[in-house]
Amino acid sequence: MFDKLYSKVLSWSRHQKAEWFLGGLSFAESSFFPIPPDVLLAPMSLSQPDKAIRFALLTTVTSVLGGILGYLIGYFFIDAIIPWLETSHYWEKYLTARDWFGEWGFWAVFIAGFSPIPYKVFTLTAGGLSMAFVPFVIASAIGRGARFFLVAMLLSWGGERLEKTLHIYINRIGWATTLLLAVGLILYKL
Repeated sequence: MFDKLYSKVLSWSRHQKAEWFLGGLSFAESSFFPIPPDVLLAPMSLSQPDKAIRFALLTTVTSVLGGILGYLIGYFFIDAIIPWLETSHYWEKYLTARDWFGEWGFWAVFIAGFSPIPYKVFTLTAGGLSMAFVPFVIASAIGRGARFFLVAMLLSWGGERLEKTLHIYINRIGWATTLLLAVGLILYKL
């Protein structure tokens, strides 16, 4: 099952419009979409290691542009968004982001840009709290760039050898991940 999925994702990563999809996903994820661009960046960098820097740069630029859209949404529409946030699973993340801004400001955006914390929550919050725009863009560019270049370079370094190794073990990795997620979900529910 995972072997077929792995092969399919690698074929998508070589598609002639893959860069457009990567840019669009990166832009959307920074302001409203829930799927991180790493799901496309990683296989693209793995299958085309000679273009990894280009992919990382594209992902960074479009992610920061999407972050700017998120900032503007937060700046102009935070009052309209808060009722929705209160009923969504993002509410706690929003409160955390707001607290982080109060304590760390610039560094909150940088950390959110680099980490798996939902960056979109921080872009909306930065706008809603009227964070200075230029420091927001700088923190976003550094944090997002560091993350995406790290992912792209690590996977491009592995290249064809890593791709073949993953192909051998992908079913085991997939089932182990599924099992861990199931156990984590059960523990969370308890």
